[in-house]
Amino acid sequence: MKKGLFSLAGLLLAAAPLPESQAQTDPSASKYDYHAAFNPNFYTSTGNEFRSASGVPGPKYWQNRSDYDLAVSLDESRNLISGKVTITYTNNSPDDMDFLWVHLDQNLFARDARGKAIVSPLGSRYDTQGEQVEGGFKIGEVKLAGKKNKGGAALKYEITDTRMQVFLPEKLKAGGGKISFSIEFGYVSPKFGADRTGIQDTKNGKIFCVAQWYPRMAVYDDVLGWNTVPYTGPGEFYLGYGDFNVAITAPDNHIVVCSGELLNEKEVFNTEELKRYQQAKTSDKTVIIRSAAEIGNSAKAPGASNGKLTWRFRMKNTRDVAWASSAAFILDAARINLPDGKSALAMSAYPIESDGQKAWGRSTEYTKASIEHYSRKWYPYPYTTAVNVAGNVAGMEYPGIVFCHYQSRQASLWGVTDHEFGHIWFPMIVGSNERLHGWMDEGFNTFINGISTDEFNNGEYREPKRNMHAIANMLMNDNLEPVMTAPAGMKERNIGTLLYYKPAIGLELLRNQILGPERFDRAFREYIHRWAYKHPTPYDFFRTMENVSGESLSWFWRGWFLENWKLDQAVTDVKYVKNDPAQGALITIANMEKLPMPVEVQVTTASGKKIDVKLPVEIWERNKVWTFKVNAGEKIAKVEIDPEKNYPDVNPSNNVWKAEE
Repeated sequence: MKKGLFSLAGLLLAAAPLPESQAQTDPSASKYDYHAAFNPNFYTSTGNEFRSASGVPGPKYWQNRSDYDLAVSLDESRNLISGKVTITYTNNSPDDMDFLWVHLDQNLFARDARGKAIVSPLGSRYDTQGEQVEGGFKIGEVKLAGKKNKGGAALKYEITDTRMQVFLPEKLKAGGGKISFSIEFGYVSPKFGADRTGIQDTKNGKIFCVAQWYPRMAVYDDVLGWNTVPYTGPGEFYLGYGDFNVAITAPDNHIVVCSGELLNEKEVFNTEELKRYQQAKTSDKTVIIRSAAEIGNSAKAPGASNGKLTWRFRMKNTRDVAWASSAAFILDAARINLPDGKSALAMSAYPIESDGQKAWGRSTEYTKASIEHYSRKWYPYPYTTAVNVAGNVAGMEYPGIVFCHYQSRQASLWGVTDHEFGHIWFPMIVGSNERLHGWMDEGFNTFINGISTDEFNNGEYREPKRNMHAIANMLMNDNLEPVMTAPAGMKERNIGTLLYYKPAIGLELLRNQILGPERFDRAFREYIHRWAYKHPTPYDFFRTMENVSGESLSWFWRGWFLENWKLDQAVTDVKYVKNDPAQGALITIANMEKLPMPVEVQVTTASGKKIDVKLPVEIWERNKVWTFKVNAGEKIAKVEIDPEKNYPDVNPSNNVWKAEE
């Protein structure tokens, strides 16, 4: 989801650093406990046959599989989406199953939903913003399906809020047992569906951004068994992988875009549109497929019948699909160049209202650049298309398709486009559990967005170097929960900091100050490759980073992610050896708060010479106070910890020692 929804600027103003002054810190007031920080018993379990102690999926790692056949219709006048899903579920686990769990996410918008009951009277982005929609799924027949079950028997089921428990007539056997069953469903879409799905009115018709739109299988894994955390708004999704075949019937004047490969382009595009669509597949420049002038005036597609048109899509090895439909869409596209000579298609669908802002005309350029960067840097983009849709959703990601606000412009549109497509890597490729560990997708993604933005168009939207002192109190104040808190357990005002900024800045520290870019990138890339299309836990990430980089980092994981510890490094004393500056200076520093970090010190001599000293984090492994020697050969005028402001020190006023006049 869009990181820009959480205001960083206001937080920075409240966390401005104190002015520099002569150090007056008493080391005896330190809160630091080196035994707690460096306690070796960080990992509470050893590796096993499912998950190795090194962070590699174990030799008996398993995942269940969900394949979907979906056929739905859009009733534009009633905002109604209805159809049928057939699910083929494969039980690769070592356990026989008596029942299955299915997510019914649209039930968040039912009048009696649990998620509605916990929304503050002041409002929330995770609601319908006051709209009294009669939302939620209406479930029809639920029955066995497939060749073996032609005219299959009805299945018993029970719905509890956003979950459906389907009871099986016989056990689904471990180690590969399969079952196919179908569910008829329908729902009225809210206009604002928790900022993840919705309907935008334009002068040329409604834009439908359609997500969480079909019953989806819950994950059964080796960590929790069935993952049935209810959908109450905060915390996104945790889904398995499989193949999707999707048929969407919409009014024949609509353009429909969807996750996956369009299978019947000759039926849904008229002659001129089809020609441009094929041209875009080989063009590095954006090609207009349907222009603003052609909205409402273009020739009918060959497949149109009785005012309807069916669009067919296919997507393999994905965890989800989403789509959008509108008569108001301008449509353009360009080729994405992928590693090993492969390609995909970047597409953008947006109304005239967006085109007039001279921003969405660059959407396909942004999409192409973002995906090409991440494919080179981390892991190749796996899908045939990447679609950016303008609607009333401020920013939301799904495999192969994202929704961004139709009024976004220039740097804002680059930022949200890059962020939402960055989510293809986290959590679409690396399938972490967003319901419990939202920082593993939002934080990781926000981190890689920074690198992508630095590179885009030779730094067109590059941000100035961050002053870490200025944001320290935003990242580590007493009102924050630890990062390792489920999103539903965070105050809504803290979600921006805890899911996005703090984990992203933690990875920046790890990359730039602790490991160095080369070691970090190698380990991070290995994590992505190890856990592509699998379900890592935080500890699989921690173990991989340590084992590949060769660095023990439990002190960092503990202080930054598991605890809400603060950093405060201080200069406490400067003395000369035998009172003789020529023999060197003894500089004493202290760790005043609970979080340890490496130390960067700059010493300025009386003649103006500068000496930089870097001290490893291990100086704090058994010490609260540390003294080191600097052979300056003359008097010291100033000692400053972290002069480049690379570390989030909550009290920079004690970072500086100055010689008395």
